[in-house]
Amino acid sequence: MSLSIRNQLPGTITAVTPGEVMATVKVRLAGGQSLTAAITLEAVEDLGLTDGNAVTALVKATEISLATAPIEGLSIRNQLPGTVSGIATGGAMASVKIATEGASLTAVITRDATTDLALSPGVPVVALIKATEVALAKA
Repeated sequence: MSLSIRNQLPGTITAVTPGEVMATVKVRLAGGQSLTAAITLEAVEDLGLTDGNAVTALVKATEISLATAPIEGLSIRNQLPGTVSGIATGGAMASVKIATEGASLTAVITRDATTDLALSPGVPVVALIKATEVALAKA
């Protein structure tokens, strides 16, 4: 199956913590980073997700925010460090490519944000992804 979601990150489940309706699933990405997904308990059960399962984490480019340094005191669980590897700008929006350890990400942010953050190739950034915005596909 081909998907329009640009960010498809392979990894392995390291922990599943079930709740009443939702579960958190920790995934070790190919580059060694940790990613947390918050998905329904029904999805965990339907996919049969357990420790050691190979999965692909899926994140829409519009669901990634960028910072120029790690941020303390933030509820966003996923902070992936990387470096800007390219920017394509339009009238209002920009597509920012980020090289991270073992993966490439794409974030779509406003053009004004790229200016305010002084983004250009080579600039270090941190990709911020809410756990609720991470979907999982079983490999």
